[in-house]
Amino acid sequence: MDHIRGNPDAAISVIEYSDYECPFCARNHPTMQQIIDTYPDDVNWVYRHYPLPFHANAQKAAEAAECAADIGGNDKFWEMTDMLMEKGTDNTQLESYAAAIGLNAAKFKDCLDSGKMAARVASDATEGSTAGVNGTPGNIVLKNGTKESRMVSGAQPFSAFKAVIDEMLK
Repeated sequence: MDHIRGNPDAAISVIEYSDYECPFCARNHPTMQQIIDTYPDDVNWVYRHYPLPFHANAQKAAEAAECAADIGGNDKFWEMTDMLMEKGTDNTQLESYAAAIGLNAAKFKDCLDSGKMAARVASDATEGSTAGVNGTPGNIVLKNGTKESRMVSGAQPFSAFKAVIDEMLK
């Protein structure tokens, strides 16, 4: 199940394949929020995991976000995502992040330690590779009605996304 921020019935989805340890993804994060703020009815943001193998903390951070979702739903997923992008992926801090967003610490630790979210994270990454993503952030702007899509690779400025979105909304 996708993690969607914004109108779930929007005409356009920006699907971001991201890595919590990637500095370019951290730079892209506020741009994605700006897109949702600018197009509240027309565009939503779909977050998918793409942890790069050379980022030692990225996989566990992605599993932590999935544990947050498992325990607290979509809102807690996004709270954890925002926290990870803001504070970084120090894996010794994941439990304190969970507590800070109001999750049950014991349930969170059990989920994270179990590794049960690893397959979910891997599935996102496989889908991303199949869709042509080969780095992070990999952004696909998708017109939901027609399935027309455009790749916007890397941490592009808002204007780059705006040009693609405006064209697709015509």
